[in-house]
Parts: sequence; C-alpha cells; structure tokens
Amino acid sequence: MAEKKVQAQATQEFVPLKEVRDGLVVLKDGSLRALLMASSINIALKAADEQEAIIGQFQNFLNSLEFSVQFFVESRELDIRPYVALLEERYALELDDLMKVQIREYIAFIKDFTERSNIMSKNFFIVVPYDPALVARGGVVAALGGLLPGKSNSSSAGNTLTDEQFEQYRTQLEQRVAVVEQGLVRTGVRVAALGTEEVIELFYKLFNPGELEKPLQLASRP
Repeated sequence: MAEKKVQAQATQEFVPLKEVRDGLVVLKDGSLRALLMASSINIALKAADEQEAIIGQFQNFLNSLEFSVQFFVESRELDIRPYVALLEERYALELDDLMKVQIREYIAFIKDFTERSNIMSKNFFIVVPYDPALVARGGVVAALGGLLPGKSNSSSAGNTLTDEQFEQYRTQLEQRVAVVEQGLVRTGVRVAALGTEEVIELFYKLFNPGELEKPLQLASRP
C-alpha cells in the first residue's frame, strides 16, 4: 500500500496541473489555460472559392495573434454503448413482435459493425495560455513550450495565486479567448469555452485513455 502511494505521488509530480478553477486550468507555475472546444469544417465538400476564402480567413486569424495558442485533436474509439442502451430501452418498450425482431437484428448489426470497423470520434480543442511571468519578460519562444500539455517551470512550481491575482489574470485571459473566438468565427468554426466539469472530464480521458466515457458535446453558450 505504501509503495502504491509513493508511485502515485511520483506520477503527480510529472503532471503540471494544480487545479481547475472556474473553468480555467491553473498550472503549478501560476499560469492559466483556457480550453475551447471547436466544431469542424469538411473543407473538401466546399467549392474552390469557398475553400480559398476559409483558408485565407484562417491565415489572417493566425497572423493577427500576438500570443501563442495550441490546437489539440483528441481521437478516440467511438463509444457505441450509449446508443445500444437506447435501442435496448426501445426494444423493451416495443409491443409489436415484428418491430422487436427488427430492433434486435439492428442492435446485432451495430455491435458487429463497430467490432469489425475501427470507427474513431474526433474532438477539436484550442488551448489559450496566459503566463504572467512570460508576459512580463515578453518570452514568446518560452511560451511555446509551456502550453498544455507541457512542462511547468520547476523554479516557479508551487506558486499560489491570490484571489486578486486570479481575477486579474482571468480578465487578461478572457480577452485572449475573445480574440480567438472572433477569429475562428470568421472561418465558419463555432467555439465554446469548456466549463469546470468539462475540463475535468477531458483531463480524465487524457490521463485514462483505456476507459471509454461519454463524449463531449459542443454546446452553445451565451
């Protein structure tokens, strides 16, 4: 038991996260990260002029940024269990014998198809950072290595933000998030900031890749 506890503590030392507060990730070095979930665009289905317009808008967006961001794609095996459970409930409520047979055959088809096919689901995220130390130094190159996931500054590890500092940094970070949202909306991409529970769920999936959880859904936010 003691050995497992030591191993758990050793593992936590390599995790740069300190806490998730008001939907924002607080790293051990005192810097903040906001996570945005983004929709996707099948650009192959667009006309040539639409493709050029989207690419041009995205290029303008990248060129307008005065801070670094990280684009993160999460690929996971599609979890078909919620859908199968829904069909099982429909099967139990169905009174028509013919419909029950068809539902049962459809469930068997879905299970067999997903077992034989490697169906993946993809979620798209943008990580927006705010590191007060890097801002003060103007360190853009250093910021590239401090994005999520990444290495925290060991010399700053253990920093504790006061409520006043957190609110100040959050205001600065929210301004950056607004810039990212406005830039991506022009390309036709919808974005939504993750809340505290959604951020925790995402990190749980990242640190426990063998477990299947209910996928995140992109919801509109005021």
